[in-house]
Amino acid sequence: MTKVDIVVSVARDGFYSVYCKDYPALFGSGDTVEAAVAELKETLRITRDELGRDSALFYPEWLDGEYEFVMNWNVQDLLAYYAGVINPAALGRITGIHPKQLWAYQHGRSKPRRKQIEKIESALHKLGRELSQVTFC
Repeated sequence: MTKVDIVVSVARDGFYSVYCKDYPALFGSGDTVEAAVAELKETLRITRDELGRDSALFYPEWLDGEYEFVMNWNVQDLLAYYAGVINPAALGRITGIHPKQLWAYQHGRSKPRRKQIEKIESALHKLGRELSQVTFC
């Protein structure tokens, strides 16, 4: 299965857009991330089924096979999107980054250095792996 990088962005009005990183002309938008991804999937379906390889301006090879999306976010948008789930204090505990600094990233007051981005990404991936193994008895 091919992994397709898509970029998620949030406009100031809260409207979401997603696009294929290698094919920016293939995009979707909506009121939620899910709606934007659904529109992208529809764009890909139309490109494959109705336009086809010969007439589509942008036709990635992976479109003919199985693929899955890999979501690429910027730190500010991701922290804002999950603000009701992961607050700066909680994220600070798992990243080792001061909560005030995380708040500044979330609200666009400062941009994290690459090392800080890697800490956040690593901590969230670790949390995701741990949560994916949870079962209840």
